[in-house]
Amino acid sequence: MHEIVRDYPRYGYRRVADQLRTDGWRVNTKRVHRLWKREGFRVPRRQVKKRRLGSGANSCTRHRAMRPRHVWSWDFFQDRTAGGRRLKWFALVDEYTRECVCLEVRRSITAADVAAMLEQAICIHGAPEHVRSDNGPEFVARHVRGALGSMGVATLYIEPGAPWQNGYAESFGSRLRDELLNCELFTSLTEARVLTRDWHHHYNTRRSHSSLGYLTPAAFAARCGNAGPMDSRQEAAACPQPLTNPAGCSQFHSDDGGI
Repeated sequence: MHEIVRDYPRYGYRRVADQLRTDGWRVNTKRVHRLWKREGFRVPRRQVKKRRLGSGANSCTRHRAMRPRHVWSWDFFQDRTAGGRRLKWFALVDEYTRECVCLEVRRSITAADVAAMLEQAICIHGAPEHVRSDNGPEFVARHVRGALGSMGVATLYIEPGAPWQNGYAESFGSRLRDELLNCELFTSLTEARVLTRDWHHHYNTRRSHSSLGYLTPAAFAARCGNAGPMDSRQEAAACPQPLTNPAGCSQFHSDDGGI
């Protein structure tokens, strides 16, 4: 029994008894169980490998947003109309103010569409310093990287298979799905666009966030002087600090479900 347990530490007493009988020992399971307990054998608890959150250099915990327009994050979310046709949402979020600066729904979204929506958001809100995203084909496309480079926006690509490194976009997506996509049955693209526009306005101007002192993202951005372009030092001096600056993605969800 010692030899079997040493060679196969994940075997329990029943499997050990079966192995003994296979090896020619005439022994029943009850006796093996008594000997198992007397010798103090036990199957070690299964070790669960833990992945350190935000281990990548470009993750939201390693490269944090310190002011408005410091880091924007973007991602895609999908649903279907009642007839089964695909709907695809594109979301662009300011990680510091939690403001959704762009939310569009279409049947399909190409790299050229991503670049165009980014340019439109920059015209309204000003250019960010960095954009964080996964390695999806729309985000790594040459057209998108060229557009970002021409606007002086640096990219922060997270590690493949590590969505928690883009935690603010993931958290926003969970709110979008929980409060809109799972609540509405879209009969057409037009209906989806109207409902998305209304929810986008509500999210930015009516929905308070405990991490922002129960201010809305728009109100918090206004306190930061986010109405017009400012340099980094002016923004850092003008901006109040959020009440919570998450150290890991597991802390993103506040008590009221906010980001």
